Amino acid sequence: MYSRDAFIKQFRGVTLGKIDNQSSVEEHFQNETLRPILKLQNDLIIQIFKNYLIQSKVQFSDLSIDGKMTLVGNAIAKDTQLQNTLKGVIIALFTSNEYLLFFSIQSAINKRIRTMLIERIQSQLQLLSFIILLLFSSCSVLIY
Repeated sequence: MYSRDAFIKQFRGVTLGKIDNQSSVEEHFQNETLRPILKLQNDLIIQIFKNYLIQSKVQFSDLSIDGKMTLVGNAIAKDTQLQNTLKGVIIALFTSNEYLLFFSIQSAINKRIRTMLIERIQSQLQLLSFIILLLFSSCSVLIY
């Protein structure tokens, strides 16, 4: 029988990014743990952000690209409920040892998580805009 930690490591897949002897603990954690989790959880992360936009009643499709980029950055940096939801999706896939390490350097890792989430969502703005547009257009059809 597999242990949870062995299952999690196998489920997440391989390390993404460069790790060498000169990598800091935070860099090592980012490339070995965070990147594979963010890649695995990408669709869920986008869904959570899409739901955040809907609940916030933000007219996302009306914003310029710069406005969308700013909105993503501000939402993840300032909305603690969104932040906690997204962090929970990531932390849930830590092994026991990774969680202990995370707990010991939580501040530095939280900054990395925020930065990586912002970059990940911003890099998919075109897809997100298209999904939101489809969603709102189908909602208006249902209303009539």
